[in-house]
Amino acid sequence: MVGTLVATFAALSAVIAKPTATPAFAGLVGVSLSYAFQVTRNLNLSVTTVSDLESEMVSIERIHAYTQLDSEATLRALPTKPWPTQGAITFEQVRLRYRDNLPPVLSNVSFVIQPREKIGVVGRTGAGKSSLVVALLRLVELDGGRICIDGEDLRHLGLHDVRDSIAIIPQDPVLFSGSVRSNLDPFERYDDDALWTALKRAHLDAKVTSLDAVVDERGANFSVGERQLLCVARALLQKAVVLVMDEATASIDAATDAALQETLRHEFKECTCLTIAHRINTIMDADRILVMDGGTVTELDTPANLLANPHGAFASLVAHWRHGHRSNDAASP
Repeated sequence: MVGTLVATFAALSAVIAKPTATPAFAGLVGVSLSYAFQVTRNLNLSVTTVSDLESEMVSIERIHAYTQLDSEATLRALPTKPWPTQGAITFEQVRLRYRDNLPPVLSNVSFVIQPREKIGVVGRTGAGKSSLVVALLRLVELDGGRICIDGEDLRHLGLHDVRDSIAIIPQDPVLFSGSVRSNLDPFERYDDDALWTALKRAHLDAKVTSLDAVVDERGANFSVGERQLLCVARALLQKAVVLVMDEATASIDAATDAALQETLRHEFKECTCLTIAHRINTIMDADRILVMDGGTVTELDTPANLLANPHGAFASLVAHWRHGHRSNDAASP
């Protein structure tokens, strides 16, 4: 627009001046118009340059933000003795907040899980169930208190050591484009026999015909249940003494759920298991139930003892789940 106005002004000036038609004047008019038209090109180039600079400044801004972040703790720092060996978990007055200016998501949480004990964690949305996993894996450092596994304070251990010692089966299975082999064993720690054994124990040997079979991005060529079982096979390979299932059975079909529950009961019986679930029936056979509400532990006991209190938080959750289950059955054709 500005370039067009400059060119128009130059042309009008030549007409209004009404000079004698000499070759010199004609040349001057030509040069003026030529420079006027170059203004448009130069302005476009300037706008493009400023736009590119503004886009690149986003990267500078992010780099600056990263330089202000606190450094992660030491990645490798194992205790002198073999660890972990039993899988005993202790939370002592644990407090957690995601940022300094945000309210705590866990407030003075304390409980003890015995080796090989199966614990079901329940609670309404926002109760702090997933925050327990965040704290256990040290995805966010504690605001107070401490967490121990087999007597070792996790704060004094390397991040990689802590996370290598805990197997996790997430609700949303994490798979990458590549092969079955690379998804099961991305660091190439196990031989083919170990991989096939894990697939068989996870009831996937009939589905997977080759370890080099292609896995699409996010496992798009596998069903939701099969992706979940691949994560189970990955956890079996890890041979950890602590297993965390973050709502692992919330979105799979009944047949896969049955295979998953059978695998969990038989293949992980020597592990300490922490199961976070929305479906109450998946954790009714747990040794104990931990009920979260508002970032605190409100109940922790056996399912039978908790159900014996009709006014308790767990009994209320069970009643609510059963009511919703009956409503869904009634709505089904």
